[in-house]
Amino acid sequence: MATRLIDESLFEIQEYGTARRPDDGEPPRLEGARCSGCATVVFPRQDSCPRCSEGTMSAQVLPVRGRVWSWTRQAFPPKPPYRTPADGHLPYHVGYVDLGEVLVEALLTVPRTEIRIGLPVRLTTAPAYREDNGTDVVTFAFRAEREGER
Repeated sequence: MATRLIDESLFEIQEYGTARRPDDGEPPRLEGARCSGCATVVFPRQDSCPRCSEGTMSAQVLPVRGRVWSWTRQAFPPKPPYRTPADGHLPYHVGYVDLGEVLVEALLTVPRTEIRIGLPVRLTTAPAYREDNGTDVVTFAFRAEREGER
């Protein structure tokens, strides 16, 4: 079965001009941008700095580890372009992950009994939806960091 990233522009571009594939073993790294003028880091990438609007924005690969800064449970289906799964909407956790220089809004694949502010998390991928042709589309997410991963 084929798998593809939800949006390659969110990820570090590897050799040959493509992002690491979701089935390569390790998740693709997120790529934001850093301002040459004030050093502000943003995600997703953008062409101008939201803080000083004067610097040049250059690619900045983000850390794979962070901590849950805040979170909530998404109990109802979001508005489009969200695609409701074939078996219906299931509640999930979303939140902000502190990656040091930037907060990233992300899906959190952490059980309710474990999720908490300050929880160490690690980048992963998670299913987003399946296309009509059978291709599984994955997005970035963060999972609880396992013992010994530091």
